[in-house]
Amino acid sequence: MTHPLLTGDQRPGTTALVAAEPGRFVGFGASAEYGAHVFKAVIPAGRAGDVVLTEDYGYLAGVEGTPESETRAVLPRAKWGKLADVARKDFNARLRARKVPPSTWKPQANLLDRMLGKELCVLMWAAEHAGEEQLEAICRQWTALRPEERWWLYAMTAAQGGLAEDGKRGWRRALFYALSDIDAVAPRKVQRALLNDRTTYSLFGQSDLHPRKA
Repeated sequence: MTHPLLTGDQRPGTTALVAAEPGRFVGFGASAEYGAHVFKAVIPAGRAGDVVLTEDYGYLAGVEGTPESETRAVLPRAKWGKLADVARKDFNARLRARKVPPSTWKPQANLLDRMLGKELCVLMWAAEHAGEEQLEAICRQWTALRPEERWWLYAMTAAQGGLAEDGKRGWRRALFYALSDIDAVAPRKVQRALLNDRTTYSLFGQSDLHPRKA
C-alpha cells in the first residue's frame, strides 16, 4: 500500500490530504471543521500529572451507539517526555511533506488527525508498563514501523482492549512485549493482506477501521 501522506495517492470516497489552506488544520493535521473526528492529547503543565489521549467522535457521536468520546490512553508525564519528541518529529516530517503546518506539544489540549492519533495510541500503549531502558527500545521500534503497520497494530489492539483501563488485556500486553524487546532485530517486511487492502486504511480519508470496545 502506498502511504497517502507521503504521496499524491487519492482514491474514490476519500479525502486525501492536499496542500494546506489557511485555517483548514489545527494541531497535528486535525481538521479545523466543527464536529470533526479527531484525537486529543491533554498535557498537564509541569512534570506532574498524566497525559490523557482521548478520541472525540464529533458528529459521529450517537450513530449506532457511538459515544461522544473515549479515553484511549493515560501515561504519566515522566514517561511522556521521551515519547513526545519521537512522535513530534515523525508526525511533522510527514505533515511538512504534504505542506500542512507542523505543530508542537503544548501544556493544553493538542488535536491530532484521527490516523495520527491511532499511531500515538500504539506508542503510548506500548509504554504503559515500560521502564527507562524499555522506553528507548519502544521509541526505536515504533519509529521503524510504517504508518500502515501502526494502524494495523491499533486495530488489532483496540478490538480487544482499546480503552485506558484495558492496559493488562490481550493485545495491549502483547504490544508492550513486541515493541520493548531491547535485543530485537530490525523489523522485517510485513506481509499481510490487511495492510495492502487499499479500502481499509487511509490517512486523512473517510474509510478506516473503527474498532470499538469489545
